[in-house]
Amino acid sequence: SSLLDLMAFDASTNMNLINQPLLMMAGSKADTYYMTDACFNNATGTKEKELFLIPGATHIQTYYVPEYVEQAMKKLNEFLGKYL
Repeated sequence: SSLLDLMAFDASTNMNLINQPLLMMAGSKADTYYMTDACFNNATGTKEKELFLIPGATHIQTYYVPEYVEQAMKKLNEFLGKYL
């Protein structure tokens, strides 16, 4: 089934193919942080990479808590301003 395919997919295995600037963001309390960390560490094809942790945020809170959204948007604007 497609759900089983999705569950078996591991994006971290191909992160080394990224050769452009990379910004990854995650909440410091995200249950999914280990996935972000694995992907970031495997992104060896780019020299320009940043991992931005949003202190105190869970994964879902980064989408709707104004304080966390503002931090993410500020970082995104900074990153895009530097690399675009």
